[in-house]
Amino acid sequence: MANQLEVAKVLSIKTLHAQGWSQRRIARELGINRETVARQVRALAESNETSGDSPAPKPAKAPPGSDQTDDDSKPAKAPTGSVAVKSRSICAPFREAIEAKLQQGLSAQRIFQDLVQEHGFPGKYHSIRRFVAKLKASTPLPFRRIEVAPGEEAQIDFGTGAPIIDGEGRRRRTHVLRVVLSHSRKAYSESVYRQTTDNFLHCLENAFWHFGGVPKTLVPDNLKAAVLKADWYDPDLNPKLRSFCEHYGTVLLPTKPRTPRHKGKVERGVDYVQENALKSRKFGSLREQNDHLLHWETTVADTRIHGTTRRQVCKVFQENERPALATLPLERFPRFQEGQRIVSRDGHVAIDKAYYSVPPEHLRRTLWVRWDSRLVRVLNDRMEVICTHVIQPMGKFSTLPEHIASEKISPVERARNGC
Repeated sequence: MANQLEVAKVLSIKTLHAQGWSQRRIARELGINRETVARQVRALAESNETSGDSPAPKPAKAPPGSDQTDDDSKPAKAPTGSVAVKSRSICAPFREAIEAKLQQGLSAQRIFQDLVQEHGFPGKYHSIRRFVAKLKASTPLPFRRIEVAPGEEAQIDFGTGAPIIDGEGRRRRTHVLRVVLSHSRKAYSESVYRQTTDNFLHCLENAFWHFGGVPKTLVPDNLKAAVLKADWYDPDLNPKLRSFCEHYGTVLLPTKPRTPRHKGKVERGVDYVQENALKSRKFGSLREQNDHLLHWETTVADTRIHGTTRRQVCKVFQENERPALATLPLERFPRFQEGQRIVSRDGHVAIDKAYYSVPPEHLRRTLWVRWDSRLVRVLNDRMEVICTHVIQPMGKFSTLPEHIASEKISPVERARNGC
């Protein structure tokens, strides 16, 4: 029985060594002394040299902290002239259990702990960590396609427009803004010279009136015209854009920074308008380019059979999405300028070299001011109106009586007011 057992161990040593196992690992697995394994390996090498066979490959060294020779996807190093043998990871027998725990969202450390407790895993944590990294690299998760209900969403993005060449031969660069309704793929395109907030809102408003309604959510990227500070959970939006969304009853939801696939419908839509409508074209004016884009949207983009929905864009829009859009307001968004102003020592803010009073508690603070051709509105950080003034000519002051501190009213003024 002892001789038979010894022969079995010799065969096991020969087999495991041929698979690239280290002598230390073979000794531990078979429960024998490492020197015994070394003698058998030397004897095996001598017998191979005598018979003319190629020597067994030298196993690769395992990294510190690991008890395996290498990962199951990486061949061990072999001497010159020999064939490299693919080593087997100590984690391979536990592959199904590891994959199941990865699907549960467990970390490599937790998987190692569970394998030791539940399956008596004999290896080290580093082996599990490398094996998990290999599994994640070899099995990437597919992107999730999101389809929305009619009227729910519009995606927005800028692209490079066609150049404008005036009568004197001067060339100007343009940017084309494209707004795509996510359900029907109905779109609106308009070119501008600069990506300013006013241009962005003007184009967006034109898109709403072109569609005949307003979608519930707007999904742009983090362009500077709309987002002051990019953050997926709590972005800092331009105050003017917030007022625009309140006026039209919609919500702006910027995508995650540096993640263009979150608005993939308009990303492909911008490519489409660049490749089909504007490529190799030049225009004499911005209006000429926008007239061309409007005609192209109506006669080409709207009449095509979309590659994903397999339906005609204008038909899906008229039947499904147009009735689901929110009603447009009675008036367009009011045009105004805005900026931040510091309240001076005399309790006024300056707009176009005219001066407007604010309550005394805001002295030396920075406030938002919005003005148009008729009125000036002063707002706090929450964009709440503090006071309103009629627009004044240059050099004039508009001071409301309630903005004068009581300590600054003289007895003469008080007596006069009392009389």
